[in-house]
Formats: sequence, structure tokens, C-alpha cells
Amino acid sequence: MSNNAILLMNLGSPERPDTDAVKPYLTEFLMDERVLDMPRWLRSLIVKGLIVPSRSPKSAEKYKAIWTPEGSPLIVHTQKQHRLVSDKISEPVYYCMRYGNPTAAEVLARIHSENKNLRELILFPLYPHYAMSSYETAVEDVKAAHLKGGYNSHIRVVPPFYKHPHYINALAGSIRPWLNRPFDHILFSYHGIPERHVKKTDLTHQHCLQSADCCEIASSAHNYCYRHQIITTTRLTASQLGLEPEKYSYSFQSRLGTDAWLKPYTVKQLQEFPQRGVKKLLVLCPAFVSDCLETLEEIEMEGKELFEKSGGESLTMIPALNEDPLWIDCMAKLINESIPEKQLMMS
Repeated sequence: MSNNAILLMNLGSPERPDTDAVKPYLTEFLMDERVLDMPRWLRSLIVKGLIVPSRSPKSAEKYKAIWTPEGSPLIVHTQKQHRLVSDKISEPVYYCMRYGNPTAAEVLARIHSENKNLRELILFPLYPHYAMSSYETAVEDVKAAHLKGGYNSHIRVVPPFYKHPHYINALAGSIRPWLNRPFDHILFSYHGIPERHVKKTDLTHQHCLQSADCCEIASSAHNYCYRHQIITTTRLTASQLGLEPEKYSYSFQSRLGTDAWLKPYTVKQLQEFPQRGVKKLLVLCPAFVSDCLETLEEIEMEGKELFEKSGGESLTMIPALNEDPLWIDCMAKLINESIPEKQLMMS
């Protein structure tokens, strides 16, 4: 029996690539108040009355396009990451999903049943960057399930690792082999979020998106600023790879609704790149550590088609970190840095 246990948490996936399975998954996801931050009655009306009925059949077709014989790519990669990192550390490792299965509640029950002397639960949200619709909602979901379960253990959360040297090393390492082929530009495409989310997580209430260079000005707001953190990841990775400034850029994908979201938009970049002489494009999606619908379908299929229709010659998607050995090593190191006893040993 261990005094510590590790809980990996990823986004989640429908059980199957069909409309009946996609409907409850989309409903759970979009009814999250940190994803669609509006009054519950209005969110329910829009999600259950409009979005889910219209989007579920289309989303099911998208999932079918990426589904593997093993199942959902995101689930499969998370399971493999779980097994590989379990081999590298002595503490028991578990995994759960924010939406879909396995849920935080059921996995927490299993953890505490199998580890009677548990004191520290190390929660590892598999999101490099802080956003209320990803990292924050994952943490709060586990905290709520932990409180409801009445457990005596203490939750210790692995912080966003967007600039951690081990993460940057793993990300750069995953990109490096792709630089041996001819390319004109590398696009770091991150999952988009509404501008209002950035402002909501600004605890100073006076920094984020208040000026064009707010991400360049030192501020405590950066601890929770998604935009600042993705810019930092991009620059650190590009620097480690020795990329010239004109050879790379960042953008935001997966926009929903008509509100202002962080810019530039990936879709517009893919349309405009060929007119600016970018014919051979490399794209990666560092907001995701596991390949999923947003990488395999939105970028590798839809994005590629859009880019080539706009005059581009080739779009190559660089896979997510998935089971890359450097990433598995990074996961193990981030976990060990969060375990109290090992913190003392390293200090």
C-alpha cells in the first residue's frame, strides 16, 4: 500500500462514433459552466435545444473518420501513457476523463479502496496550459468528486507545465525529425478560447487583453493566462529548435459561436498562407498531449483540405506527444516533482 497515488486526467471521448453516444458526451461537455459560461437556463436551452441536436450527427461522422480498431484515439493514447508512466514510478497510477468514462468519481472510489493508507493524491491534468475550459474544470471536477466522497486524502495538483524544461525538450524533440523535410513554415495551432475567458482568469482584473503587448509585460496574471502561456511555449520551443522568427507562428482553432475568440484563427491562417508564399506547411497542436478529434480530423483532414484548396501544396500534421519516450520521461519527472517525499530528496 502506498501513501501516494497518481491520477492522470484527460478530456474524454464518446463511447462510440455514433449519434447516440455523441449526444450525451456533447451535452456533458457543453453544459460545463466553465466551457459555456452563461446562466444555466440559457446554457441548457442553447445546448440541449440547438447545439446538440444539430451537431451530434455531424460530430459522429467526424469521430468515425478517426476511430481506430482499438477505439477512440484520445482514450487509447491516454491508456498507453498510463501504462508507460506506471512502469517509471513506484506509486500506483490511475487515469480518468473530465467528460465520459471513466469518471473522476468512480476512479477516486477505486483509488481509495485500493490504497487504504493514502495521504496524497497527485492530480495530473494533461493540459500544458491554464484555461478555465480545460485545466481549471478538470481540477474542480476532481475536487468536487473528492469532497462528495468524503475522502481524507489531500489533493496535490501538478501545475501547468507550459514552460517546464522537460516539456519543452519533449515538444522540441517531437518536432525535430520533421524539420529534415522541405518546409516553408511551422504553425503552432492551439485550441481556441473566448477572449472573455482570458479576462475572467485575470485575477488582477486589469492586465489581460488591456494592451497589444500585455503578454510581454511581467504580471502575476500570467499564472492563469492561456494566451501568455501558449506564446511562451511557442517561443521556447522555437528557440530550442533554432527556428528563425519568420519560420513559425501560432494560431487558435476550434472556435464555437460568434463571440470574439483569441486570434489569429487557424482557419484564416490556412487560407492566407499560400498567398504569402507558404506552400509547404507543418502544423502541430501543443495544447493536446494526445491525438484526438481536434488534431486528426480538424487539422489533418479538414485543415489539409482547406490549405490545399487555398493554393497550398502540402500540409503535414506533426503528431501529438502521445507515447514519445521524452514525453513519458517528462510525465514521470513532473509527477516525482509533485510528491512531497521526493521533493525533499531532490532539494
